[in-house]
Amino acid sequence: MKSRNGIHALSGQNSFSIDIDTSSLDAYIDQLADNAEEAARPAAQAAAQVLYDAVKENVAAIGKKTGNLDRSIYQAYSESNSRPGVATYHVSWNHKKAPHGHLLEYGYIQRYETRVGKDGRWYTLVRPEKKGTPKPARRASQAEKDAYYVLRQGGPVQWLGKAFIRRAASRTPQAIAAAEAELLKRINAK
Repeated sequence: MKSRNGIHALSGQNSFSIDIDTSSLDAYIDQLADNAEEAARPAAQAAAQVLYDAVKENVAAIGKKTGNLDRSIYQAYSESNSRPGVATYHVSWNHKKAPHGHLLEYGYIQRYETRVGKDGRWYTLVRPEKKGTPKPARRASQAEKDAYYVLRQGGPVQWLGKAFIRRAASRTPQAIAAAEAELLKRINAK
């Protein structure tokens, strides 16, 4: 009988019998699993940081009017979408701080004449005969809105989106690499 690292081999005339003690390997695998579970959130945050930085770069490339869109960009850990070993982060913009974000992201069609007021805000022009009457509800028909607001001369104009969020998806390979690097660093550190 020979013994080496918990492996015992017995040889007879026509057969071998091998006993292997895997308890230390099992303990090591359990430790790796625990380390991987603890590393899920830092790894997900590393990936989210890459995407967050890309979104911030994209917003900066659009240019600043008030800076509200830039200040509204966030990354946040989602407790409700996470569980042991799985961490979820959201990267987006705060719709209350920058309600115009969806117009920049997806584009829009401008049907009505506008002007910039003394306060620097944009206003949609109202037909003179409709001044003093309540404006149409948000979900009013297009005909009601067309009867209330001044239509653009020359017809509607389509403004293309600038895709500051969707364009950041091109950095997904770098985000995955950052998550993998953080995961390996934390698994191997313990």
